[in-house]
Order: sequence, then structure tokens, then C-alpha cells
Amino acid sequence: MTQVETRTSLGPLELADGRWVVGDIGRPKGRWVEFRPDGLFQHDPEKRAEREEETGGPLIPWSRVMTGMNLTMGAKYPARGSHGFGGLLGGLPGPWRGRGGGYLHMTLRHPYENWVVRFDRHPRHYRGMELVLLQELLTQVVQTDRARLLGDPEWLGRVVARLAPQRPRGLRAAERAVTAALAAEAEE
Repeated sequence: MTQVETRTSLGPLELADGRWVVGDIGRPKGRWVEFRPDGLFQHDPEKRAEREEETGGPLIPWSRVMTGMNLTMGAKYPARGSHGFGGLLGGLPGPWRGRGGGYLHMTLRHPYENWVVRFDRHPRHYRGMELVLLQELLTQVVQTDRARLLGDPEWLGRVVARLAPQRPRGLRAAERAVTAALAAEAEE
């Protein structure tokens, strides 16, 4: 069995303390989404304040996630293929570093609903292609009915390790890179 690194990332997706999360877990009163074996769990300080007996937002079972996941930075609903100005500034040096956040968008079933979950960005810069690869990974895994694998830290670690060093040129090349990484993982 392959050992997973203690600190691996693909854009806002990172392995921290043995769990995969989207967002900065080190930020006080921060928001992030944890990929658990049983589903997506939103850590949100505002929701904790509303319901003190709970430890965050809802747990969404993997079986409810359908049609892939979209990722936006800065703006909650930017135009297709773009990101909000604040989301892009957050990776630059200076006073904007680490500010702002992003959103994961998905459609859930039973009952059908659109779910948007916010996360805080890290102070580090996210390369544009990292964001494209992450969104493509999330989309392909969900569309092939393997969303539950996102909750397997070792499996996700191996796939991210294959994708993180890649520098594909263009959206189709990114799509092929993710397809190849998933195929290579299926063969092992």
C-alpha cells in the first residue's frame, strides 16, 4: 500500500492531518469542506454559532452528489469559465494574500437541490491549471458514479500525486490528464 504524504495539494484541495479538505483549515473561524468516507462535511463557524450542539454544517452523503462539481474562486456565481476578481487577488503577494474564498457547486438528489458550499482560500497562490485539474477530477469522479472514492484518503492521495506535477496546456489536455490519472489508478 502506498503511503500518502502529510502535505499534498491541488489548488485549494489539500491533505491536512490525514484528511482531504478544500479550503484553509488553519484559519481561525475558517470555512472548509472535508471529504469524509461517508460524504462531504462543511465546517462553517456561522453554522456552529446557529446550532451550538452541532460541529458545523450538514454531512452530504456521496450518493446524493450528482452531475459533477464546479469550482469558483471569489464570486459565488461568476460567468462560465471565469472567476471573481477577489478570488484571483487572494493569491497575489501583498495585502490581498490569503483573502477571499471559493465555492463548490453541485446538484444533490433526494430531494433534488443545488448546493453551494463556501471555503476560505489559503495564502498560497493557486495556479489556474490546478483549479482546472481539480474541477475536472471532481466532475469525472462524480459523473462515473465513483464519488465515494473522494472520501478515501489513500486513493485521492495517489490521484492528486499524479495530477499535481502536471502542466497540461488547454482544457482538453487537462481532461485527458485526469482521465489518464484515473485510469492508471484503476489499473493498480
